[in-house]
Amino acid sequence: MTVDPATAKWSHALDGHTWYFCGKGCMTKFAADPAKYLAPAPSPSVQAEPAAPSSLVGIVPAKTEYICPMDPEVVQDHPGSCPKCGMALEPRIVALDTYADDAPNPELADMSRRFWISAALSLPLFALSMSEMIPGMPVQHALGARLIIWIELLLATPVVLWGALPFFERGARSLVSRHLNMFTLISLGVGIAYAYSVFAAFFPGLLPNLANNSMAGPPLYFEAAAVITALVLLGQVLELRARGRTASAIKALLGMSPRTARIVRADGREEDVALEEVQMGDLLRVRPGEKIPVDGAIVEGVSSIDESMITGEPLPVAKGSGERVIGATVNGTGSFVMRAEHVGAATVLAQIVRMVAEAQRSRAPIQRLADTVSGYFVPMVIGAAVIAFAAWLLIGAPPALAHAILAAVAVLIIACPCALGLATPMAVMVGTGRGATAGVLIRNAEVLELMERVDTIVVDKTGTLTEGKPRLTTIEAVPGFDQSEVLRLAASVERASEHPLAAAIVAGANDRAIQLDSVADFASTTGAGVSASVGGRVVRVGSERIFDDAATAGDLIARADALRREAQTVVFVAIDGRPAGLIGVADPIKQSTPAALAQLRADGVRVVMLTGDSRATAEAVARQLGIDEVEAEVMPQDKANVVKRLQTEGRIVAMAGDGINDAPALAQATVGIAMGTGTDVAMQSAGVTLVKGDLTGIVRARHLSRATMRSIRQNLFFAFVYNVLGVPIAAGVLYPSFGLLLNPMIASAAMSASSISVIVNSLRLRNAEL
Repeated sequence: MTVDPATAKWSHALDGHTWYFCGKGCMTKFAADPAKYLAPAPSPSVQAEPAAPSSLVGIVPAKTEYICPMDPEVVQDHPGSCPKCGMALEPRIVALDTYADDAPNPELADMSRRFWISAALSLPLFALSMSEMIPGMPVQHALGARLIIWIELLLATPVVLWGALPFFERGARSLVSRHLNMFTLISLGVGIAYAYSVFAAFFPGLLPNLANNSMAGPPLYFEAAAVITALVLLGQVLELRARGRTASAIKALLGMSPRTARIVRADGREEDVALEEVQMGDLLRVRPGEKIPVDGAIVEGVSSIDESMITGEPLPVAKGSGERVIGATVNGTGSFVMRAEHVGAATVLAQIVRMVAEAQRSRAPIQRLADTVSGYFVPMVIGAAVIAFAAWLLIGAPPALAHAILAAVAVLIIACPCALGLATPMAVMVGTGRGATAGVLIRNAEVLELMERVDTIVVDKTGTLTEGKPRLTTIEAVPGFDQSEVLRLAASVERASEHPLAAAIVAGANDRAIQLDSVADFASTTGAGVSASVGGRVVRVGSERIFDDAATAGDLIARADALRREAQTVVFVAIDGRPAGLIGVADPIKQSTPAALAQLRADGVRVVMLTGDSRATAEAVARQLGIDEVEAEVMPQDKANVVKRLQTEGRIVAMAGDGINDAPALAQATVGIAMGTGTDVAMQSAGVTLVKGDLTGIVRARHLSRATMRSIRQNLFFAFVYNVLGVPIAAGVLYPSFGLLLNPMIASAAMSASSISVIVNSLRLRNAEL
């Protein structure tokens, strides 16, 4: 690891590339100068300032960016409408207040107001227009034909010019930007119907009386323009409400965070403070049944913690002194004092919300199909409307002009591609939110699409298949020595060592309530072990090299070989130069690992273990788990090469790991899967993060991917079939055989219904079984 003093960028030569670390802990490689991509890292001699706490759980960025839900590439630094599709832009990363239940949506409020007023004016207008179709209707005799026309004009004008104003503005913007969209078609349809009707009302003599009704003059379509506007506004209101429900996952996550924390002052006083006042290092009291305010570690007391809202696991987890706790999880019956270690944007909850928000705004590859179709679709619809108008005007049945206008407007309205544009984003938003509630964090929509296609999963051993925390498992003593004595003396010596195995031996002695002794003359010999004087006895702990004569330890060495075949690491103990016994330490397999691997194999997934451990240990773990393919003694720089080799065989590879040494392989894999219990570098290199850190999350991720992609395909099918069938019917293909011509008002209702059906189908993912 090196630091460039000029740029203060961390870098590390690995896998033939220079890997750069940014200030956030992410890890990537650049062929060009990375300076423009990475923020300067802190100097090794200067401690980085802690992130400032945020009252909004750290989700508020320094500068809010707004993004289009249908076209995520459209980003700007202020709210407004998307120039491509016309939809209102939404914050890329949202604040807690944005998701408050009582926080109004400005666009929804505006559309609701326009809908109710437009509906109130359209209802009497519709009744008046229907009176024309009933000869002898009292209204006609009482008011007269011309007065009815002026009343219709009076009622329709505010609906079209005010109620439909957002549609005209977005339609005009689409023409200027050359990105034709649904509002292009709506504004054309409503505008043509209204403009023609105004012209016919003021200059009836310039148009022939083509209507077969009892009223004089040409036919008018004020009611069609007004009712279409009201129906489209209703569709927008329903759509906005449904889109708001797609944020329910983030609402639920943000709602978990408590508003206050009980701080323990230096003088022992305790008081409740606002969450934003909590700083790193503060001592906090968590009482039974309370939510844990921030991430940290227990310093006093024990309890059981309900972490289901973060990990998706229903069973509480017992925690004691020194163990970490996650903010927003729920304390059980015990009371404890914790030290705040991560606050604001650094908490697990804040990072989960940020990742979910970014994933919901990302674009799946399958969206390209909808984008390609939409790019050609709107011009084709306009062309179809022109052809339908011309065909009806030239060869249509009388009244030709009336039928021509009806057909053209109906084609424009019914073919709005809103459902097509919503098909993918809505499913992605709901799916990623559902994954977050199950402890599966999806970085972007592409990963969500690829996960169901994975056919090979490469798994690291330590920390992924196993717990990554070595534990004392075996104590054996030779005749003349007692097991407790062997452990007491060995643990007393190992307490002065920094080796991971030493910590496991000392912890094992503490668990057995064995009192350790003080030592003198501690010494460490590379490749052999450690030694010290304990109560006047010379104790050595390490490999077989600690024995002056290995032949005297033949039985112990043979027993050690058998334990190694069971995936245990063995250390020998010699007392006063005599073999005294051995101690076996193993990294236990996670309880959920066998069942998860069984489900993956049943699903036809090829499982490969990839580890830097010895082959004997790796094969012992593989035998226990039924894994047939093992790549052992692999150096960190070679892990990515193993993944690459599998990819050259045509495999779609997912890599699951938790350490810095796994980061290159995670980046190389088609889908990188990081354990949430691992390092930040691993999680930054992965497309999927499993909060609980076990392989059951991979099974859930595949189920989520399948359910989401199934919903997307259903949505696209609905949208395509709707348009393929709707446009010809609107153009009048059924008129020659059945005498049916689709009324534009019905077309408008059908268009809105298609969008709602896509959203409702996507919302079903909230209840998907993972």
